[in-house]
Amino acid sequence: MTTGAQSLVRSLESAGCEVIFGIPGGAILPAYDPLLESSIRHILMRHEQGAGHAAEGYAHVTGKVGVCMATSGPGATNLVTPLADAFMDSVPVVAVTGQVPRAVIGNDAFQEADICGITLPITKHNYKVMDVDEIPEVIAEAFHIASSGRPGPVLVDIPKDVLQAQTVFEWPQSINLPGYRPIAQPNGRQIRSAAQLINESRRPILYVGGGVLKARAAKELMHLAEAIGAPVVTTLMARGAFPDNHPLCLGMPGMHGSYAAVTAMQRSDLLINIGARFDDRVTGNLQGFAPEAKIIHADIDPAEIGKNRAADVPIVGDARSVIVELTRAVVEKMSVDGRPDLNAWHELVSSWSRDYPIAYKQEDDGPIKPQFVVDVFDQALQGEAVVVTGVGQHQMWASQIMSCNRPYSWVTSGGLGTMGFAVPAALGAKVGRPDDRVVAIDGDGCFQMTAQELATATLNHTPFIVAILNNAHLGMVRQWQELFYDERYSEVHLPQDVPDYAMLAEAYGAVGLRATRPEEVETIVDKALGVDDRPCVIDFRVDSTEMCFPMIPAGASNDEIILGPSSPDEPAAAEADIRRTA
Repeated sequence: MTTGAQSLVRSLESAGCEVIFGIPGGAILPAYDPLLESSIRHILMRHEQGAGHAAEGYAHVTGKVGVCMATSGPGATNLVTPLADAFMDSVPVVAVTGQVPRAVIGNDAFQEADICGITLPITKHNYKVMDVDEIPEVIAEAFHIASSGRPGPVLVDIPKDVLQAQTVFEWPQSINLPGYRPIAQPNGRQIRSAAQLINESRRPILYVGGGVLKARAAKELMHLAEAIGAPVVTTLMARGAFPDNHPLCLGMPGMHGSYAAVTAMQRSDLLINIGARFDDRVTGNLQGFAPEAKIIHADIDPAEIGKNRAADVPIVGDARSVIVELTRAVVEKMSVDGRPDLNAWHELVSSWSRDYPIAYKQEDDGPIKPQFVVDVFDQALQGEAVVVTGVGQHQMWASQIMSCNRPYSWVTSGGLGTMGFAVPAALGAKVGRPDDRVVAIDGDGCFQMTAQELATATLNHTPFIVAILNNAHLGMVRQWQELFYDERYSEVHLPQDVPDYAMLAEAYGAVGLRATRPEEVETIVDKALGVDDRPCVIDFRVDSTEMCFPMIPAGASNDEIILGPSSPDEPAAAEADIRRTA
């Protein structure tokens, strides 16, 4: 005989769990006792939100299921944000929460919360385990659901008395989930129809989403892109799926994407969408998005196809399988009908990349430009690092400037846009890839939301760099207030000196550094890269007035892209037009 808690831990071991990010408490306490004898590493976090984001970071870089654990009530509700984040970005996470004993469920018992009801809209599935004998089967199913099909978070809620009850552990030999049958292999007729459209196209674009990374299909994507000869755009969640240094790569599309990526999509006659969901941040106003383009849309989730933009050729299937089959069909088609002449398209797209690059100007005697800091890191790292970001201007600058040439090395919060993501996600990424350097580009607003996880990193000897682009504001909010609210800066100022980030880092046992002048940046970055035994936090005092461009105002057409502060030669609307659009 064994207890439910012992059955839980043995089930997690059997499912392949290597590490749990969590915090104990009353209802989950029985599960923490058998962890002392388990092969599973437990990392004691400082906040349950941090545990959830650390599990996400781990999952992003390893492709494995990230696991977090919390107690009932506030412990469980503190997981809501990372679960929603994982749901929006299709990250495989299993969250195990304790619950009050079965006899008092529904009685408003101490630290009771209906976490299954709360998380129903933001989990792929969730369980309340009311029978101790069901624990192994539930855990097996939870890991399978989280990692198969379109990945996502699964929550397992277990009452305390179930964890204390007696059972016989038996790991299930098979999983039977009636009605859950993700379609992995694409339909052959649809693949052939897609190949026909591709061969007829003269202005194709490969529109690559995070689904390609979730399917671990970066290598296969390269073969497809080169077979077609189509320029490639990679969404925020797909950065690194196709290397930035490849001649066909146009970078990121969308609200703060490159001019070449945005305009190429607008002027294309065929969008080959693999694993992306026509998100509003990419399409802008849907009515004006890629008006001349036919659509091939491939996704593992049939609910995404046709949701925002009708597809001429819908393909349901795993991204890797779709890419492999489509590449084969395209090669066969071209061997019979010949290869389309895309030279004029390549020349036009190349001219956009050449004429309208991501640009900034760093004055020697001026304030530090945030883009300059990111650029220095990019030059120093040479693409050989895992890059993690928070959410806001710094996230966009990092995506625009950091070279993403390796897949599975870009970790960010896309769909939910969660401030506070970077520090715990960087910790999780370093745990998942301990031999890789991890650098988090963060903002002063984001950093303050989860900075306490520096204590976790220090005590667990988990070194990573946090580069704070300290512009003394909630930068993206300030930018919108400047452009759309007549420079009425309401509640966005964060004093640069409170807290003192370098001293705060030192208080947590990390290394704290600061740069206030442009000439200090390279030296400070070199010094930070030399720290390998603890976290290192750098307070970069950057220009508080700098805005993030290019930019497409919310609700505007992608044709209204703004390259920078109003200038007469930019191929976009004037600033006054932006204000009216907003």
